[in-house]
Amino acid sequence: MAGDSKKVQPIIIKRIKKGGHAAHGGAWKIAYADFVTAMMAFFLLMWLLGSTTEGDKKGIADYFASPLKVAFFGGSGAGDATSLVKGGGNNLAESVGQVKKGKSETAEQKAKKKALREQAAAAEAERLRVLKQKMQEVIANDGRLQQYQSQIQLDLTAEGLRIQIVDDQSRPMFDSGDASVKGYMRDILRAIGSVLMEVPNRLTVEGHTDAKPFGAGDKGYSNWELSADRANASRRELMMGGLSGDKVLRVQGLAASMLYEKKDPESPLNRRISIIVMNREAEDRVFKAAEKEAGPSEKDDAEDAKSEQTPLKK
Repeated sequence: MAGDSKKVQPIIIKRIKKGGHAAHGGAWKIAYADFVTAMMAFFLLMWLLGSTTEGDKKGIADYFASPLKVAFFGGSGAGDATSLVKGGGNNLAESVGQVKKGKSETAEQKAKKKALREQAAAAEAERLRVLKQKMQEVIANDGRLQQYQSQIQLDLTAEGLRIQIVDDQSRPMFDSGDASVKGYMRDILRAIGSVLMEVPNRLTVEGHTDAKPFGAGDKGYSNWELSADRANASRRELMMGGLSGDKVLRVQGLAASMLYEKKDPESPLNRRISIIVMNREAEDRVFKAAEKEAGPSEKDDAEDAKSEQTPLKK
């Protein structure tokens, strides 16, 4: 048949397979990354604001409010609250704010340091007062020292606690013109040394004489040498009582330059030994004076000796 001679056209059915979420692609990942970045920036901003002082914050705000004004006229620092124009600081990360150039401390910091020094000085003065009472009790309770109470004088001075052992015509501490310590004087010094061995403060031992001159005068062996020899002899007796040698900072002979009885220069009371338990301020003055006169290596030694000081025990 004619119809059978025609070719049969095949029917082709195309099926398109769609993958899941193919329409969205990777756009959501980019959006999520932007969100995380924004959150990180936000938390970083919060951390910076939390660690920045109020003075720095105000300085930054004022700087961006009028940047040209600061650029032309300059600023005194972001942390300087005394200036009307903030900004221009070198380091905005300072936790305590910046200060004006040429000033290392604010008035408040200086006031705090002064208050701390005054508190430390008051505490040390109180401890020296307690030490004075302890010395008085030792003298009153020691049978060897009771009879010499009139010759042992205690007082608080600007340098610290001063213990003075004065001479007496009936009981001289030394023979005339001699630096040999008498027996009772030896007992006094050793008893004092046993008490002061527990005190960390440094000591000054001073020798004093009356104004009677030697036969040879000041050109020969004089009151200056005699007072120094007596001070050194007293230092040795203090050490025999238990005092450590490194506790003695100065030993000096003052002759008749600092009279006890100024109206009577030849009075036996002028012949005395002074033991000064130095406070921290007096020790610092000695070290500073030594540093001015010393060379570089000696200055280092003075600093090491100063650093070894410890506060007075209660």
